[in-house]
Amino acid sequence: MFSIALADDARLFPLEPRHAEEFLTHMDRGREYIGQHIVLPDVVTDLESARSFLSAYAQKAAADGGRIYGIRVGGTLVGGVLFRTFDAAGGTCEVGCWLEPAAAGRGLVTKACRILIDWAFHERGMHRVEWYASAANKPSLAVAERLGMTREGVLRQNYLHRGVRQDTEVWSVLAPEWPAPPTA
Repeated sequence: MFSIALADDARLFPLEPRHAEEFLTHMDRGREYIGQHIVLPDVVTDLESARSFLSAYAQKAAADGGRIYGIRVGGTLVGGVLFRTFDAAGGTCEVGCWLEPAAAGRGLVTKACRILIDWAFHERGMHRVEWYASAANKPSLAVAERLGMTREGVLRQNYLHRGVRQDTEVWSVLAPEWPAPPTA
């Protein structure tokens, strides 16, 4: 199976529909924490919705319009990263993430996003990678900053999440700003 090491006990791997049961178990463990700022746990509520969500990303990958990856620590799925959107012709994509509280604070999301962004720029020739996060989601905003992204602005009260209007911060990094790949 394809996977990339993030740490001694942590791996990044493609999430596929066959992982639906594991994905649902992960969502059940982290539902409240993950759902503070994103809708994912409200969408993935049972095995059917988990399979449907992962199948939608399999279809996006087949159409070159998005991808989803899991993060395992000690063999347990604890989070993930994704290309929520991927517009190869336009050269723009959006990276996103989620993580259970038990895996937070280890830099796993930053490392995983760095791998996705490297691939987008160096392998796929993308020009712009975007990051959208609730202005209240301080850990997510910190990841964008650690990745060297630029805060472009705030979409005021643009997102209704669990009955509350939230501001969304928009961050990005451009290909010329991203470090060149290491030379062999």
